[in-house]
Amino acid sequence: MPSAIDPSHSQQENDEYWMAKALELACAAEAESEIPVGAIIVLDGEIIGQGFNSPIHTCDPTAHAEIQAIRDACKNVNNYRLPDATLYVTLEPCSMCAGAIVHSRIARVVYGATEPKSGVVESQQQFFQNSFLNHHVESHGGVLAEQASTQLSNFFQYRREQKKRLKQQAKARNNDAE
Repeated sequence: MPSAIDPSHSQQENDEYWMAKALELACAAEAESEIPVGAIIVLDGEIIGQGFNSPIHTCDPTAHAEIQAIRDACKNVNNYRLPDATLYVTLEPCSMCAGAIVHSRIARVVYGATEPKSGVVESQQQFFQNSFLNHHVESHGGVLAEQASTQLSNFFQYRREQKKRLKQQAKARNNDAE
């Protein structure tokens, strides 16, 4: 697994470095026609887990990037808990992923773009700040947010255009059949 950058770098520089790695994984999701979200988990300056969105390809609604990265990290460290680890994800986590983050005891979550519809770190809730939780997670959003947001916007724009083309082709076939 890749190792850390220079430890003399600031937290912001480190966060941007690791988020860039998560953005690379988002490209892998996009290559499989999945929503481009990537995630990595870093512990002691090394990637211990990684994943990207793959619910369509795997026929698994829980196969979000965060869940895939958590599963990979837990397997790699042979533990279902990941204390002191940081999760970098290109999109604000949803409620399912936030729950898994708490249960796996990840210390810190860093995300890129906000998710206005279902993000629960800041957009729809402040999930990690709930007093009923037995583990509290530090969070920081907006790291390389423009790149993450642009990647998602471009993906959905392409999807809309693709859908429109298919609709037009179907209409043309129907007209030819008449």
